[in-house]
Amino acid sequence: MTMFAAAGKVGSWLGYAAAPTFALMAWISAVGAPGMAACSAAPAFVPLNDMALMYLLMSLFHLLPWLKLLSARPQHCNTSITQAEGD
Repeated sequence: MTMFAAAGKVGSWLGYAAAPTFALMAWISAVGAPGMAACSAAPAFVPLNDMALMYLLMSLFHLLPWLKLLSARPQHCNTSITQAEGD
């Protein structure tokens, strides 16, 4: 029983690793060696090759856990502190 509970915890945190990993892979494939894109049909002046575009889209699709985490944060009131005269 505890093994399944631990697996659920790991699975929930694993979702947070996907978006940054895919974004890093998109960056690496975009600025990688120019010889890697030899078979690409895109012109040479386009900065994103096929793999970089795919990784970028995968990163965007996996942003949902991060958006849920950010929306669940408590909103702090921005109360201004008034200074007394002479401070």
